[in-house]
Amino acid sequence: MGEGCTRVTKYFLFVFNLIFFLFGAVIMGFGLWLLLDNQSFLAVLQDSSLALKAASYILIGVGAFSMLMGFVGCLGAIYEIRCLLGLYFACLLLILLAQVAAGALIYFQKDVLNTEMSKIVTKVLDSYGTKNSSTEQAWDYIQRTMDCCGWTGHADWNGNMVIVNSSQLLFPCSCQNISLATGNTSDSGFCEAQTSEWPVYEAGCSASVEGWLITNVGVVLGICLAVAVIEVLGMILSICLCKNVRTEYYTKVSKY
Repeated sequence: MGEGCTRVTKYFLFVFNLIFFLFGAVIMGFGLWLLLDNQSFLAVLQDSSLALKAASYILIGVGAFSMLMGFVGCLGAIYEIRCLLGLYFACLLLILLAQVAAGALIYFQKDVLNTEMSKIVTKVLDSYGTKNSSTEQAWDYIQRTMDCCGWTGHADWNGNMVIVNSSQLLFPCSCQNISLATGNTSDSGFCEAQTSEWPVYEAGCSASVEGWLITNVGVVLGICLAVAVIEVLGMILSICLCKNVRTEYYTKVSKY
């Protein structure tokens, strides 16, 4: 009976490690997307903040490490190698503790994060139009798709050097409200306003981004919970298998 339970535990652990390997691939893919995608809100932050760009590399590293741990767990489970099972348990415990610490840090520092994001976006708006960068393209995409203008409102564009130094009444084209537009309907750059009242959306993008996060918070929490459950189950199965592996099996490790 004991050997049968060990065999079942071994194959369950193999399956969970395979899932863990796939989750690592997803995390690494997400990090690569953050680093390479130039049509998202995060692209604006990446090009403007070394900290957020470093976060992308961290995600890639965590994903690659998770894939490695999944491989080690599968190997330890199939061949019942105690040292690999113990290493796998210890690494899973460290990863779980790191995730809890990172989540707590983000939650308690959310005001600081919001202030930092505001500074980053303000810098983007002030220099918009001086160079055709992926940051500007990403910000145009955000304003068009979220029907917003500026970070807190269209007044944030008043510090833009192109608008300030121009003799025309210019406004960002990606901000314009289609229902109010009467002339140029370009998706990027600057358009000329007929009056001092810009035909743009009144809402700032901070409210739109916050609404998007609130709408999708359930999905984010669900994914985090699923990852945590898989990690805990992997730890339980690995320690159980490690304790049940018979001494004579352990002496055969060198043959594998």
